[in-house]
Amino acid sequence: MFIEKRQIVDRMLSDNVWWQDNSIESFFKAMHNRPYFKLFFPLVTERSIKRAVVLMGPRRVGKTVMLHHTIQSLIDNNIESKKICYFSIDTPTYSKIPLEELLKIYIELNNFSKKDQLFVFFDEIQYLNNWENHLKSLVDTYHNIKFIVSGSAAAALKLKSNESGAGRFTDFILPPLSFYEYLVLRYKETQTEQFWNQNINNNIDKLNIEFINFINFGGYPEISISNISQENINRYLKNDIIDKVLLKDLPNLYGVQDIQELNVLFNYIAYNTGSEFSLDEISSNSGVAKNTIKKYLQYLEAAFLIHIVHRIDQNSKKFKKANFFKVYLTNTSLRSALFAPLNKQSPHFGNVVETAVYAQYYHQRSELNNIYYARWNEGEVDVVKLDPIYQKPYYILEIKWSNRYAEDPKQLRKIFNYCKKNNLNTIHVTSIDIFKKIEYNDINILFIPVAYVALIESGMTFYLQNNLNNLI
Repeated sequence: MFIEKRQIVDRMLSDNVWWQDNSIESFFKAMHNRPYFKLFFPLVTERSIKRAVVLMGPRRVGKTVMLHHTIQSLIDNNIESKKICYFSIDTPTYSKIPLEELLKIYIELNNFSKKDQLFVFFDEIQYLNNWENHLKSLVDTYHNIKFIVSGSAAAALKLKSNESGAGRFTDFILPPLSFYEYLVLRYKETQTEQFWNQNINNNIDKLNIEFINFINFGGYPEISISNISQENINRYLKNDIIDKVLLKDLPNLYGVQDIQELNVLFNYIAYNTGSEFSLDEISSNSGVAKNTIKKYLQYLEAAFLIHIVHRIDQNSKKFKKANFFKVYLTNTSLRSALFAPLNKQSPHFGNVVETAVYAQYYHQRSELNNIYYARWNEGEVDVVKLDPIYQKPYYILEIKWSNRYAEDPKQLRKIFNYCKKNNLNTIHVTSIDIFKKIEYNDINILFIPVAYVALIESGMTFYLQNNLNNLI
């Protein structure tokens, strides 16, 4: 389909409203800035390294909002508004038009030269075939233009960015909301820090209510703050996110032939999130061949739908063959969308609580590869953090939605044996609402409500950790 140049210009003028009044649309202005913005914006303004920035992540986590907030911040930092151009590649007007052709029209429209320092944003970049080659060419040709692209087909972006963008692209991953970010959306940031830090012991019941809401509805900004979306989570989340990834993104990227097979596997994993699996077990229960399962697991992890955690033994040694592993959803609300929201009496609630805590580690990407679970014939530890150099454990956490361990520490005796084998003197154990520190069997045990642990791990470490000693 041939698109007249005038139509392209009209669409450009429509999308770049800041060329007229130095301000993005009020719709985007009203959105709350995710804390990740503070990490993303310096990559956009960095010009000493000639690289494009590739913003990737699951659908509906706020990438387009972040791009518009970036544009507003550039204007607020005295960048001339017309030197910032935004294209949404999924717009029919731009269909199949090469990026360089769009760029040339923009430059000609504003009488810019190659010497002008410009910022050009391409949103939903995955809708252009071979986008990575187009972008690579632009980076090599236009040295004074900073290119920022984003897309929702995260698996495709990650694969192609790694293949073609080495040395030319800087990847930035925007995950689903952390528990801290979820609270920031529901309370102002300063109120979140002050309220939960200063009054946590008196408000643990309220924090637990928010934590359960986060488990069911907390991963995506729109759903987190909208009662209407929560009441129709199957439509808003399953149809808009899960189905598009399973039925469109992954088949298009990897050539998956049996989409129903992939869907069955994901549903099985989602229902049993936080459980230990083996390829034999998944194959037996899902009816999918083991070699196919292995590929599908890689695809689902690349799409940021799941995270695989590997097992170590009672001596914290890794297995030569990863016959057993745990699979966690990267966001527990995916399970609510597929099946139904959970309450604290639900049979699978313990596994989903564990999944919610693991989801916070997804925001600590530098540590993510050093987190394991330990399991042996006599016991298990849910979280083991290994030192990346010495491969020795330095932190362990047992995740439970229960107060029974705080009331009867003898039940932890198998974990005591693990500690002695690995020269550890401290165990962190979660509870429902008990803060307590005891010494038992020469081991220090810190009992902390699981919602509080999730909050610490998701971004309030400084504020909460300082107050933790007083609470226990």
